[in-house]
Amino acid sequence: MDSLAELRVFVFICFVHVVISKPPHIVFILADDYGFNDVGYHNPRIKTPNLDKLAASGVRLENYYVQPICTPTRSQLFSGRYQIHTGLQHGIIWPSQPNALPKNETTIASKLKENGYRTHMVGKWHIGFYKDEFIPTQRGFDSFFGYLTGGEDYYTHKNGLGYPSREFQGLNGYDMRRNEEVVKNAAGNYSTFLFTNEAVEIISSHEPDRPLFLFVAYQAVHDPLEVPKHYIEQYKDIKNSARRTYAGMVSCMDEGVGNITKALQQHDLLKDTVLIFSTDNGGQIHAGGNNWPLRGWKGSLWEGGMRGVGFVYSELLEKPRQISSELIHVTDWFPTIVHLAGGSIIGLPLDGYNVWDTLDSGKPSPRKEILHNIDPIDTYWDFPRDDYHHCRQAAIRVGDWKLLTGCPGNGSWIPPAESYFPTKPAVVNVLDNINSTFLFNIREDPEERNELSSVFPEMVSFLMKKLAEYNATAVPVRYPNPDPASQPKLHGNVWSPWVH
Repeated sequence: MDSLAELRVFVFICFVHVVISKPPHIVFILADDYGFNDVGYHNPRIKTPNLDKLAASGVRLENYYVQPICTPTRSQLFSGRYQIHTGLQHGIIWPSQPNALPKNETTIASKLKENGYRTHMVGKWHIGFYKDEFIPTQRGFDSFFGYLTGGEDYYTHKNGLGYPSREFQGLNGYDMRRNEEVVKNAAGNYSTFLFTNEAVEIISSHEPDRPLFLFVAYQAVHDPLEVPKHYIEQYKDIKNSARRTYAGMVSCMDEGVGNITKALQQHDLLKDTVLIFSTDNGGQIHAGGNNWPLRGWKGSLWEGGMRGVGFVYSELLEKPRQISSELIHVTDWFPTIVHLAGGSIIGLPLDGYNVWDTLDSGKPSPRKEILHNIDPIDTYWDFPRDDYHHCRQAAIRVGDWKLLTGCPGNGSWIPPAESYFPTKPAVVNVLDNINSTFLFNIREDPEERNELSSVFPEMVSFLMKKLAEYNATAVPVRYPNPDPASQPKLHGNVWSPWVH
């Protein structure tokens, strides 16, 4: 081969490498309070054709974990760190609390922006806003359209609960913003439509040569149970009204995901996109959600509170159309997405793992354990940080084994309302006393029906030691008292940053 021919081959190889290694567009869609039994591929009574198609064409995650409630999942997604390392290990951030994901935590949006991405967020924030420096456009996003608190009416976009105490109820604050400014004309418009339309507009106006990070955090399917009536009509066979409305909300959200995917296709972005879908926690039984056959629901450390609906769709996947049973946790998205973007995580104290090889080609997950949480506030005693006591609420997974201590939350198994319609859900009392430990082999017993702590005391001891090791690395909990200065009536009847 002459030198000119060799040069042509070299240039061609370099061109192919550039095309393959070009940072992909990344679209992350997060559903709110979306139950394990509330997607079509787990329960055909619920109609989610778009989610089903994407999951079937991508990699469906069946050993995937999030956190039991909103703020912890979102903080871990954005930071790649367990909540014991950010001080957010207790509860959620209420609108009237001067609290937020610490400013010294690098967010995934900031990392992607460093790597040349246009970064956009649509929907629910819920990781703190008491100072201007904590709102999305100060945490790495080029644009934000959505709400800062944890929940609101789907049409009025008002949230009346600042904190679960009498003086912080009925506050009736409006909450919808574009960047830093209040959006005054959103009232009367259903939020799932608003957020889908905004996402489609961002896709339509995006410069295709620049990588896109679009984070869509739907309000759906969190309560209150509200949706246009025509989405409910297809579920007339479901007699339970809450479940029927909830199912309609799911189908409306599914339609939104389909419209986002269609926009990516129409603007020739889909072929270069990695699309990730996830719930933020288990379904809320009292608001129509369901996690059958798993135990427990939103707010609990049982599988029903944390084993999440999730999948990855991309034409870039080496081995698509797979169902993965590899262990993956919500903290893993940070290093995985930064890897896809060509960025570096050197110097970041992450708890997540880069699981792209697991998703892309089916290799074993580098993750072998998950600290679900340690909550030192949810206990009856104080203990040294370098010790661990079984009265403290916590859960850990190592390999196939899961240990729960303290009060893990309600441990009932609730069948779906479309096939079971009790006047009152049966509650299984799983705690004889507060000195409780629970051990399960999750691979063999994902429904947590066979408690094994008395059979394998050495495994209990091993996992208790692991909890003690994690507990020694925990930072103090930040769960401040509500601040009267936060009240919307002091800020034009709008939820706004109030500490300046």
